[in-house]
Amino acid sequence: MSITARELARKLGVSPSAVSFALNDKPGVSTELKKRILVEAEKNGYDFSKIKKKEKKTGTLSFIVYKKSGAVVDDTPFFSKLSDGIKKKCSEEGYTAKVEYLYRSDLTDRYFEDLAWSGSDGLLLLGTEMEEEDLMPFVLLNVPMVLLDNSFTRMHCDAVLIDNIQGAYLGTSHLLQKYKSQPGYLKSTYRINNFTERADGFYKAIRANGRSASKSIVHELSPSVDGAYEDMKIIIKNKEPLARCYFADNDLIAIGAMKAIQESGRRVPDDIAIMGFDNLPISKVLDLSTVHVPVEYMGEQAAMRLISCIENPGMPRTKILVSTDLVERYTS
Repeated sequence: MSITARELARKLGVSPSAVSFALNDKPGVSTELKKRILVEAEKNGYDFSKIKKKEKKTGTLSFIVYKKSGAVVDDTPFFSKLSDGIKKKCSEEGYTAKVEYLYRSDLTDRYFEDLAWSGSDGLLLLGTEMEEEDLMPFVLLNVPMVLLDNSFTRMHCDAVLIDNIQGAYLGTSHLLQKYKSQPGYLKSTYRINNFTERADGFYKAIRANGRSASKSIVHELSPSVDGAYEDMKIIIKNKEPLARCYFADNDLIAIGAMKAIQESGRRVPDDIAIMGFDNLPISKVLDLSTVHVPVEYMGEQAAMRLISCIENPGMPRTKILVSTDLVERYTS
């Protein structure tokens, strides 16, 4: 006659829950105790067929890349790394990730009807360029969803986003300490939540270091290499005042501005230093100091959160704020 789990617990002098954890391969017992329980169970003829192995759920997730103007969301390393992280975690958990590019003009009733019948178990929505009204139709679908790279106070949905305030504060504080001069701000002309939060972090660092925010030199530049380059050339040509160092809203702005500054005969960072944001691969090639964002990790966390919501309906809504790190490359 085979031994029962309760009898096994009494025989070994351990709790029934410890036996249950060990037999069902769950955390909660040490490796040594688990091995002892399994050996004793085998020796005493425990009926392992009683244990129902949990079948791994599988399904399909839709990763929707929302583009309003394309000025920010494009086929850059940032978004390819995000996609890599999503696909990696989906593969580990037995899910398939479908990537779809969506423009604002595509947001029709027919689109949402097709999306509702697409067979996707949940949505990962890249909302970098989204406004609140753009997100509302997705929320009304009432399907598991995680918003990436944006968040709205009035919208009740899970989100994974960058700690932009912390990153900008970190980068600006570093410039203040290293160059002993008030940093200027290379501000994006394109308004999205990420850049608004980075502006907040920039000015918080200025004030925290005893400086007057009104004395910061601010140049508004297009959020692309070519656009920032042309805008900065005009600023230099017009002989506008230049700061000793700058914090830029992203690496693309930093790189474009750096090119224009160098063409004017000034050295970077010896004459003017620039701090970027994102840590794109090209920033390493160009020796640009920047704020690193663990983008692939963000994708993994978003996919994992969505899968948890799918498999555990009714979970409380959660916002995951991913911290950043400073990457200093200038040696002077």
